[in-house]
Amino acid sequence: MPLRLVLASASPARRKLLQAAGIEPDVLVSGVDESQVVSERAEDLCLELARLKAEAVLGRLRTGADERTLVIGCDSVLAFDGEILGKPVDAADASRRWERMRGRSGVLHTGHCLIEVGDGRRAEAVASTVVHFAEIDDEEIAAYVATGEPLAVAGAFTIDGIGGVFLDGIEGDPSTVVGLSLPLLRRLLADLGLRIVDLWTKVAPGGQSVQPLV
Repeated sequence: MPLRLVLASASPARRKLLQAAGIEPDVLVSGVDESQVVSERAEDLCLELARLKAEAVLGRLRTGADERTLVIGCDSVLAFDGEILGKPVDAADASRRWERMRGRSGVLHTGHCLIEVGDGRRAEAVASTVVHFAEIDDEEIAAYVATGEPLAVAGAFTIDGIGGVFLDGIEGDPSTVVGLSLPLLRRLLADLGLRIVDLWTKVAPGGQSVQPLV
């Protein structure tokens, strides 16, 4: 039976990550107001937001008798210096964050909630990765913020875009920092009795054929 994955996120980085892994998701934006959710623990916050996103999209989906549909919601936050940091509110906020973060480390937490549409079964978990920020100067901060990239992402940085050059290293799964942990997705699928290879499209990125496993 065909297996369909719906990504409850407007993030192009998450979609590209799945595509690079041979998965072509459908995309439905959840519309969840993230500012309404408050928690003192970064892990709890990102998981609750991931859950709300998946549930919001779940309510808009119907699955046919000849397919199985899954929806995944994700959310990322940065735990740094005792604070939980989502997206910066403006350029000045992004600049202030980088002035604090440079030369130091934080932990990027990404919550995942995977739900099967037909029977409502779900699997959820948080993936966490330590991020080491480079000791960048004021001019580099100003130039980076001026690109607009840090305004659209949790923690005001990316690993898969312009900001990747300002990271000295990470401890953990790189895809967690992008916003969706592929190893964790594999484990969540297994919790539901599914395999990630069942989500592979017939043609992978680059045009090479993906042969089904026997």
